[in-house]
Amino acid sequence: MAVRLVMEGYLGKDVASMVNVCRQTVSHYVSLFNEGGLELLLHRDFAPGREPFLTEEQQEKIKQLVLTTTPAELGWDVASAWNTKLLQSYVAKQFGVSISREALRKLLHRKGLSWTRPTYTLAKGNLDEQKQFEKQMDLIKKT
Repeated sequence: MAVRLVMEGYLGKDVASMVNVCRQTVSHYVSLFNEGGLELLLHRDFAPGREPFLTEEQQEKIKQLVLTTTPAELGWDVASAWNTKLLQSYVAKQFGVSISREALRKLLHRKGLSWTRPTYTLAKGNLDEQKQFEKQMDLIKKT
């Protein structure tokens, strides 16, 4: 918008007040546009961000740990499923890294995992035994 207004003949200070930015910003936009056109003006470089606590290899190990083992199997706890508190202890001991539970939750989410309550899957029942049980229940109801 600022570049378009300057191209239409408005002064930089007037354009700055119209689009609610400072005059130097308008000047910067115009110089970017003059250098590389709309493509350079719209190009955004984002900061690389902070270095992750765990390497990609360590993150993958944690994912595989959660998918393939239980804390009880490794002697960490009697729990049958991993939680962020147990993982926090595991990461501190194995990798020597102190990481928050929330950071672990986000890491697992980025790796495609989500937290769910464990559910029980009942084994398929024997049809003959079920029929026999139903007959017994019918006899009990009648008497």
